[in-house]
Amino acid sequence: MPSTSTGTRRSRAVPRLAAAALAAVLALTGCAGGNEIQASDEDNRFISGDGSATAFETAERTEAPEVTGTTLDDEEVSLGDYEGGILVLNVWASWCGPCRTEQPVLDEVHTEYADLGVDFLGVNIKDDETAARSYQESQDVPYPSLYDQPGAVPQAFRDTVPPRSIPSTLVIDPEGRIAARVIGPTTYGQLTELLNPLVVEFGFGDPEERPRVAEQEAEEARASQEEADPSDAPSETDAPSGDPGPGDAEADGRSGDED
Repeated sequence: MPSTSTGTRRSRAVPRLAAAALAAVLALTGCAGGNEIQASDEDNRFISGDGSATAFETAERTEAPEVTGTTLDDEEVSLGDYEGGILVLNVWASWCGPCRTEQPVLDEVHTEYADLGVDFLGVNIKDDETAARSYQESQDVPYPSLYDQPGAVPQAFRDTVPPRSIPSTLVIDPEGRIAARVIGPTTYGQLTELLNPLVVEFGFGDPEERPRVAEQEAEEARASQEEADPSDAPSETDAPSGDPGPGDAEADGRSGDED
Protein backbone atom coordinates (compact mmCIF):
# COMPACT_ATOMS: atom_id res chain seq x y z
CA MET A 1 0.00 0.00 0.00
CA PRO A 2 1.17 3.56 -0.61
CA SER A 3 2.66 5.16 2.46
CA THR A 4 0.65 7.72 4.38
CA SER A 5 3.63 9.49 5.91
CA THR A 6 2.72 12.67 7.73
CA GLY A 7 6.04 14.27 6.82
CA THR A 8 7.34 14.34 10.40
CA ARG A 9 11.09 13.97 10.40
CA ARG A 10 12.52 11.30 12.63
CA SER A 11 15.15 12.31 15.16
CA ARG A 12 18.23 10.25 14.55
CA ALA A 13 21.93 10.40 15.36
CA VAL A 14 24.04 10.96 12.25
CA PRO A 15 27.66 9.91 12.62
CA ARG A 16 30.29 11.63 10.51
CA LEU A 17 32.04 9.40 8.02
CA ALA A 18 35.79 9.08 8.44
CA ALA A 19 37.02 10.53 5.16
CA ALA A 20 40.62 9.59 5.83
CA ALA A 21 39.75 5.91 5.85
CA LEU A 22 38.13 6.24 2.43
CA ALA A 23 40.64 8.44 0.66
CA ALA A 24 42.89 5.66 -0.63
CA VAL A 25 40.54 3.77 -2.95
CA LEU A 26 36.82 4.06 -3.69
CA ALA A 27 35.34 1.08 -5.48
CA LEU A 28 31.58 0.74 -5.23
CA THR A 29 30.03 -2.72 -5.20
CA GLY A 30 26.55 -4.17 -4.78
CA CYS A 31 25.35 -3.90 -8.40
CA ALA A 32 26.33 -5.88 -11.48
CA GLY A 33 28.07 -4.20 -14.39
CA GLY A 34 30.72 -1.58 -14.92
CA ASN A 35 30.47 2.20 -14.82
CA GLU A 36 31.83 2.39 -11.28
CA ILE A 37 33.18 5.46 -9.52
CA GLN A 38 36.80 4.73 -8.74
CA ALA A 39 39.85 6.58 -7.47
CA SER A 40 41.98 7.39 -10.50
CA ASP A 41 44.44 9.84 -12.02
CA GLU A 42 43.83 13.05 -13.94
CA ASP A 43 43.53 11.29 -17.31
CA ASN A 44 41.18 8.53 -16.22
CA ARG A 45 38.93 9.82 -13.49
CA PHE A 46 35.57 9.98 -15.25
CA ILE A 47 33.48 6.91 -15.99
CA SER A 48 30.25 7.75 -17.75
CA GLY A 49 26.92 6.10 -17.08
CA ASP A 50 24.37 5.40 -19.79
CA GLY A 51 21.50 7.34 -18.25
CA SER A 52 19.55 4.21 -17.31
CA ALA A 53 16.96 4.61 -14.57
CA THR A 54 15.49 2.22 -12.01
CA ALA A 55 12.41 2.89 -9.88
CA PHE A 56 11.72 0.76 -6.81
CA GLU A 57 8.28 -0.21 -5.60
CA THR A 58 7.46 0.70 -2.01
CA ALA A 59 8.15 -2.79 -0.63
CA GLU A 60 11.49 -2.99 -2.47
CA ARG A 61 12.99 0.24 -1.19
CA THR A 62 16.18 0.14 0.88
CA GLU A 63 16.81 2.64 3.63
CA ALA A 64 19.43 5.24 2.76
CA PRO A 65 22.55 5.27 4.95
CA GLU A 66 23.04 7.80 7.72
CA VAL A 67 25.60 10.22 6.36
CA THR A 68 26.52 13.83 6.99
CA GLY A 69 28.98 16.35 5.63
CA THR A 70 29.87 19.98 5.01
CA THR A 71 28.51 21.88 2.05
CA LEU A 72 30.48 24.14 -0.26
CA ASP A 73 28.91 26.98 1.76
CA ASP A 74 30.44 25.54 4.97
CA GLU A 75 27.17 24.32 6.46
CA GLU A 76 26.67 20.96 8.19
CA VAL A 77 24.05 18.85 6.42
CA SER A 78 22.86 15.27 6.83
CA LEU A 79 20.49 13.19 4.75
CA GLY A 80 18.31 12.89 7.85
CA ASP A 81 17.64 16.64 7.61
CA TYR A 82 15.52 15.97 4.53
CA GLU A 83 13.28 13.25 5.92
CA GLY A 84 9.64 14.14 5.60
CA GLY A 85 10.15 15.26 2.01
CA ILE A 86 11.42 13.81 -1.24
CA LEU A 87 15.15 14.29 -1.80
CA VAL A 88 16.96 14.29 -5.13
CA LEU A 89 20.61 13.48 -4.39
CA ASN A 90 22.89 14.27 -7.34
CA VAL A 91 26.57 13.24 -7.54
CA TRP A 92 28.64 15.60 -9.69
CA ALA A 93 32.04 17.14 -10.37
CA SER A 94 33.04 20.44 -11.96
CA TRP A 95 35.26 18.70 -14.54
CA CYS A 96 32.44 16.39 -15.67
CA GLY A 97 30.97 17.42 -19.04
CA PRO A 98 27.70 15.49 -18.65
CA CYS A 99 27.24 17.15 -15.27
CA ARG A 100 27.27 20.54 -16.95
CA THR A 101 24.83 19.26 -19.57
CA GLU A 102 22.31 18.04 -17.01
CA GLN A 103 22.57 21.05 -14.67
CA PRO A 104 19.83 23.06 -16.43
CA VAL A 105 17.57 20.00 -16.12
CA LEU A 106 18.17 19.78 -12.37
CA ASP A 107 17.58 23.52 -11.96
CA GLU A 108 14.33 23.36 -13.93
CA VAL A 109 12.95 20.41 -12.01
CA HIS A 110 14.05 21.96 -8.71
CA THR A 111 12.04 25.09 -9.51
CA GLU A 112 8.93 23.25 -10.68
CA TYR A 113 8.78 20.81 -7.75
CA ALA A 114 9.74 23.18 -4.93
CA ASP A 115 6.11 23.36 -3.74
CA LEU A 116 5.54 19.61 -4.15
CA GLY A 117 7.65 18.33 -1.28
CA VAL A 118 10.83 17.88 -3.36
CA ASP A 119 14.27 19.18 -2.42
CA PHE A 120 17.72 18.77 -3.96
CA LEU A 121 21.17 18.12 -2.52
CA GLY A 122 24.33 17.82 -4.58
CA VAL A 123 27.37 15.70 -3.70
CA ASN A 124 30.58 17.04 -5.23
CA ILE A 125 33.19 14.28 -5.35
CA LYS A 126 36.79 13.88 -6.55
CA ASP A 127 37.08 17.58 -7.23
CA ASP A 128 39.06 20.65 -6.30
CA GLU A 129 37.10 22.71 -3.78
CA THR A 130 37.87 26.03 -5.47
CA ALA A 131 36.77 24.67 -8.84
CA ALA A 132 33.62 23.21 -7.29
CA ARG A 133 32.68 26.52 -5.68
CA SER A 134 33.36 28.37 -8.92
CA TYR A 135 31.07 25.95 -10.77
CA GLN A 136 28.32 26.39 -8.21
CA GLU A 137 28.53 30.18 -8.49
CA SER A 138 28.89 30.40 -12.28
CA GLN A 139 26.04 27.97 -12.86
CA ASP A 140 23.94 29.69 -10.19
CA VAL A 141 23.00 26.33 -8.67
CA PRO A 142 19.92 26.96 -6.49
CA TYR A 143 20.54 24.19 -3.92
CA PRO A 144 23.50 23.19 -1.70
CA SER A 145 26.13 20.55 -2.37
CA LEU A 146 28.23 18.53 0.04
CA TYR A 147 31.95 18.77 -0.66
CA ASP A 148 33.09 15.13 -0.61
CA GLN A 149 36.47 14.95 -2.32
CA PRO A 150 37.26 11.32 -1.34
CA GLY A 151 33.79 10.07 -2.25
CA ALA A 152 32.67 9.09 1.24
CA VAL A 153 28.97 9.59 0.50
CA PRO A 154 28.82 7.23 -2.51
CA GLN A 155 30.90 4.75 -0.52
CA ALA A 156 28.27 4.81 2.24
CA PHE A 157 25.65 3.66 -0.28
CA ARG A 158 27.63 0.63 -1.47
CA ASP A 159 25.53 -1.88 0.46
CA THR A 160 22.25 -0.30 -0.66
CA VAL A 161 21.79 1.30 -4.09
CA PRO A 162 25.10 2.94 -4.95
CA PRO A 163 25.55 5.75 -7.44
CA ARG A 164 27.77 4.12 -10.04
CA SER A 165 29.00 6.98 -12.21
CA ILE A 166 29.56 10.72 -12.32
CA PRO A 167 26.92 12.05 -12.61
CA SER A 168 24.43 9.83 -10.82
CA THR A 169 21.11 10.67 -9.18
CA LEU A 170 19.28 9.00 -6.31
CA VAL A 171 15.71 9.81 -5.30
CA ILE A 172 15.00 9.26 -1.60
CA ASP A 173 11.43 9.11 -0.35
CA PRO A 174 10.09 10.96 2.73
CA GLU A 175 10.73 7.92 4.92
CA GLY A 176 14.43 7.89 4.06
CA ARG A 177 14.29 5.00 1.57
CA ILE A 178 15.85 4.92 -1.89
CA ALA A 179 13.01 5.09 -4.41
CA ALA A 180 14.92 5.51 -7.69
CA ARG A 181 18.36 5.76 -9.27
CA VAL A 182 19.73 7.16 -12.52
CA ILE A 183 23.21 6.08 -13.62
CA GLY A 184 24.61 8.86 -15.78
CA PRO A 185 23.06 12.21 -16.78
CA THR A 186 19.31 12.44 -16.34
CA THR A 187 16.79 14.21 -18.54
CA TYR A 188 13.78 16.35 -17.71
CA GLY A 189 11.30 13.69 -18.80
CA GLN A 190 13.13 10.91 -17.00
CA LEU A 191 13.47 12.73 -13.68
CA THR A 192 9.91 14.05 -13.62
CA GLU A 193 8.57 10.55 -14.37
CA LEU A 194 10.47 9.27 -11.33
CA LEU A 195 9.22 12.08 -9.09
CA ASN A 196 5.56 12.24 -10.10
CA PRO A 197 4.48 8.91 -8.54
CA LEU A 198 6.24 9.80 -5.27
CA VAL A 199 4.58 13.20 -5.11
CA VAL A 200 1.20 11.52 -5.49
CA GLU A 201 2.06 8.60 -3.18
CA PHE A 202 2.88 10.91 -0.28
CA GLY A 203 0.09 13.38 -0.93
CA PHE A 204 2.23 16.41 -1.78
CA GLY A 205 -0.07 17.63 -4.54
CA ASP A 206 -0.82 17.15 -8.21
CA PRO A 207 2.40 17.25 -10.26
CA GLU A 208 0.40 17.92 -13.42
CA GLU A 209 -0.53 21.32 -12.02
CA ARG A 210 3.03 22.41 -11.33
CA PRO A 211 4.33 25.55 -13.07
CA ARG A 212 6.25 24.83 -16.25
CA VAL A 213 9.53 26.73 -16.45
CA ALA A 214 9.83 26.23 -20.21
CA GLU A 215 6.36 27.65 -20.82
CA GLN A 216 7.02 30.64 -18.58
CA GLU A 217 10.33 31.36 -20.31
CA ALA A 218 8.67 31.08 -23.74
CA GLU A 219 5.93 33.50 -22.70
CA GLU A 220 8.49 35.96 -21.33
CA ALA A 221 10.48 35.71 -24.55
CA ARG A 222 7.36 36.41 -26.65
CA ALA A 223 6.46 39.41 -24.51
CA SER A 224 9.99 40.76 -24.74
CA GLN A 225 10.06 40.30 -28.51
CA GLU A 226 6.72 42.05 -28.95
CA GLU A 227 7.93 44.94 -26.81
CA ALA A 228 11.13 45.30 -28.83
CA ASP A 229 9.64 44.73 -32.32
CA PRO A 230 9.01 48.13 -33.99
CA SER A 231 6.52 46.57 -36.40
CA ASP A 232 4.13 46.22 -33.50
CA ALA A 233 4.35 49.93 -32.66
CA PRO A 234 1.86 52.42 -34.21
CA SER A 235 3.02 53.78 -37.58
CA GLU A 236 3.90 57.50 -37.89
CA THR A 237 1.37 57.77 -40.70
CA ASP A 238 -1.38 56.38 -38.51
CA ALA A 239 -3.33 59.41 -37.31
CA PRO A 240 -4.87 59.14 -33.84
CA SER A 241 -8.60 58.62 -33.79
CA GLY A 242 -10.49 61.93 -33.99
CA ASP A 243 -7.52 64.01 -35.29
CA PRO A 244 -7.72 65.00 -38.96
CA GLY A 245 -4.72 64.33 -41.14
CA PRO A 246 -3.18 66.94 -43.43
CA GLY A 247 -5.50 66.07 -46.32
CA ASP A 248 -8.53 66.37 -44.10
CA ALA A 249 -7.42 69.82 -42.92
CA GLU A 250 -7.15 71.05 -46.50
CA ALA A 251 -10.53 69.63 -47.32
CA ASP A 252 -11.96 71.36 -44.28
CA GLY A 253 -10.42 74.64 -45.48
CA ARG A 254 -11.87 74.30 -48.95
CA SER A 255 -15.24 73.53 -47.52
CA GLY A 256 -15.08 76.70 -45.43
CA ASP A 257 -14.17 78.86 -48.48
CA GLU A 258 -17.08 77.50 -50.42
CA ASP A 259 -19.37 78.39 -47.57
